[in-house]
Amino acid sequence: MTKPKRLIAPSILAADFGRLGHELKKAEGAGADWIHLDVMDGRFVPPISFGAQAAAAARRETDLILDAHLMVSDPRSQLDDFVNAGADRFTFHIEAEIHAHRLCREIQEKGLKAGIALVPSTPVSALDELLHLVDQVLVMTVDPGWGGQRLIPSMLDKVRELRRIRLKRRRDFLIVIDGGFGRESAADVWDAGADAAVMGSAFYGAEDPGGELSECRRAGVSNQTKPTDSPDSLRIRD
Repeated sequence: MTKPKRLIAPSILAADFGRLGHELKKAEGAGADWIHLDVMDGRFVPPISFGAQAAAAARRETDLILDAHLMVSDPRSQLDDFVNAGADRFTFHIEAEIHAHRLCREIQEKGLKAGIALVPSTPVSALDELLHLVDQVLVMTVDPGWGGQRLIPSMLDKVRELRRIRLKRRRDFLIVIDGGFGRESAADVWDAGADAAVMGSAFYGAEDPGGELSECRRAGVSNQTKPTDSPDSLRIRD
């Protein structure tokens, strides 16, 4: 069985927006693989964060993959804005989109990778008719809306289930977790089968973000064992 790729995506929701360029360079220098954009509209989740303008600003400052996570009530209405902003991946919530099949196709037709996200109360079975279409599945490992929460351990059962389905059906979607990722949870996250993890306050709140990211990527791996797939190998498919 293929081991997790161990990609890490700092979330700029936890960054200092007054120094966005500096914060993005910090992620680059630390060895981040993607930049995660937590987009919130104040309706699907209570807080309001930012929209496509922030994605466009980030695009001007970094060449890293921009992974937009739309925690909004009408994700399809924002797709073109994020395409024009230069996003590379567009993940929406199955709970917010009735015509998810159509939206996945539209995302891919516009040249982006299509992702679907699940809140903690939504089972993996809700995606059964979509897993042959998507490029990634994002499992919320906290209740969406606020940073700094602790990972809900039972959500890793969804990661394990998705990994079993992927193997059985010979799919190639990525499994991503979002919420509560850091040194304390990293080994469990990788062991469950996640390929990528969003890292918010644990990254931007660290005294040594690069060291923190490296420790999280190595968590649970002995000196004699390395992940089968390196982050560089995944960049090819993006």
